[in-house]
Amino acid sequence: MTQNRRPLLALALVLPLLLTACSGGPAGEDTYAPQADTLQIYSAQHIEVTEAVAAAFTEETGIPTQVRDGQDSSMGHMIVQEGESSPADVFLTENSPAMTVVEREGLLAPVDGPTLDQVRDGLAPSSGLWAPIAARSTVLVYNQDLISEKDLPSSMMDLADAKWAGKWGAAPGGADFQAIAAGMLAERGEAETRAWLQALADNAEIYQNNIATMKAVNAGEVPVGIMYHYYWYRDQAGDQQGSANTQLHYFGGEDPGAFVSLSAGGVLASSDMPEQAQQFLEYVTGPKGQQALVDSGSMEYAIGTGLESDPALPPLEKLEAPTVDVSTLNSDQVIKLMTDVGIL
Repeated sequence: MTQNRRPLLALALVLPLLLTACSGGPAGEDTYAPQADTLQIYSAQHIEVTEAVAAAFTEETGIPTQVRDGQDSSMGHMIVQEGESSPADVFLTENSPAMTVVEREGLLAPVDGPTLDQVRDGLAPSSGLWAPIAARSTVLVYNQDLISEKDLPSSMMDLADAKWAGKWGAAPGGADFQAIAAGMLAERGEAETRAWLQALADNAEIYQNNIATMKAVNAGEVPVGIMYHYYWYRDQAGDQQGSANTQLHYFGGEDPGAFVSLSAGGVLASSDMPEQAQQFLEYVTGPKGQQALVDSGSMEYAIGTGLESDPALPPLEKLEAPTVDVSTLNSDQVIKLMTDVGIL
């Protein structure tokens, strides 16, 4: 059964209503109240990982932290709305386009050099205004009972061909997919991206999120789907109920389908605790913070120099991802294109 093909644009743009406080509360209720003399971390990353790293940082440094949990786009736009009066000291994102929303408004402080030096070559943005904290690869998940590997598309762009109509799925309403589309936009330009998104709107099955896409492929609703790698590896490490009939295909060859999205960490220029905020970002990108990421079971890639990701993952350096300046990724433009072609 095809999911709702027109997710409301409001879901991508709504600001505080999508946020929840670290103290918890009913869905849609934000009970956040910043504590004095406490490092305020606005996080759209996986909350379990963020809280674990924050707790380890506090234990090592004695610097108290408070995490406010939210969603990529809504939290990035909320920081812009709050401006220089934002309580946030640090912003962590699941996908980097949410960080560039804040970057474009001039609200970020330059990241300290030693922090950027801890990041693998080629991953940090040219601006130096934020640092990667984790990475995830775009993949094609496919049902082995419905299609053989030799019959898979050679490029993600091939899915726009009419022969793939009704045979693939994706979750364009989420920040994950919008980051993939932002990478395509940066590399291939507006015309080609618009045409591909139009084919998505016309011919693909639309699902709620990456997990729903994977489960649909696993159930045989469609032969293939676009998603991030780590959802599959998590399910494979568990009961495999959502992935037992599937495998992953890595496009490689610097194809848009090999795009690697970066989770991002930035320090707000308006921070009341700038030294501690920079110290936290150095910790997150350093050996202990990156090891906490690996040990969390999130199955995301570590971005720290000299640190290995989970051994189940193909090495990050062998994914042959396209070269994209992550400072140029623009999720707002992607949302506009998606709205123009009728996806949102």
